[in-house]
Amino acid sequence: MSGAKSNTGARPQGAASEQDAAAAVQAMFDAIAPRYDLLNHVLSLNIDRLWWWRTARRFRTVLRRGDARVLDLCCGTGDMTMALLRHRPKGAVPVLAADFSHGMLVRGARKFTRHGAVAIEADAMQLPLADGSLDLLTTAFGFRNLRNYQAGLAEFYRVLAPGGQLGILDFAEPGGLLGALYRFYFRHVLPRIGTRISGASGPYAYLPASVGGFPAPPALMQQMREIGFGEVTWTRYSFGIAGLYVARKPRA
Repeated sequence: MSGAKSNTGARPQGAASEQDAAAAVQAMFDAIAPRYDLLNHVLSLNIDRLWWWRTARRFRTVLRRGDARVLDLCCGTGDMTMALLRHRPKGAVPVLAADFSHGMLVRGARKFTRHGAVAIEADAMQLPLADGSLDLLTTAFGFRNLRNYQAGLAEFYRVLAPGGQLGILDFAEPGGLLGALYRFYFRHVLPRIGTRISGASGPYAYLPASVGGFPAPPALMQQMREIGFGEVTWTRYSFGIAGLYVARKPRA
């Protein structure tokens, strides 16, 4: 994947089509699943825990409704799911936690199933859910890996009920001196550490490339509006290293 912004979807090196891209991403996450949690915390200096906490807190009003129907998509090993569950009341409708990487989902299920979540192995582009069946859909560091961003947003719009909310937590590229330092770390230091700990080089070469090819916040927000979402915002986290996109499906 080149450094140019593709804006269309993830394209791991060697992927000639959307189907190739999806298969490559799935294989990568299955490969790193055993050490994914350790790598996340080491490579982010544990800041990722704060990002999940802030994201869940942003949606605490809907999460505190016992009847709210919630999906954490691309749930990985379940850290975002666990953050959401901390705001759920006793006896609430179970949170759905979905991922298409079997290796990641198995590890996530060990964390969250006893706390009120149900694991679903599913493709984010073709969710096994009825139209308008969710009040909240979140995805943390997974949307960037979809093979087609616009189609993914359209699928999210389909499954959300009128008035339902969408939260996308993902990386961004800050500007200025911090941005330059961040890009150096992301492109030169992080891949070496990730490869050494995981034993797999591909995923940690892909990560900085995927961030470099991800739409900038204004472009992604515009795509969300074009799909039909309203009240679209982006909140920067940690000086813009990551950020939370929030949108709502109109009630009418």
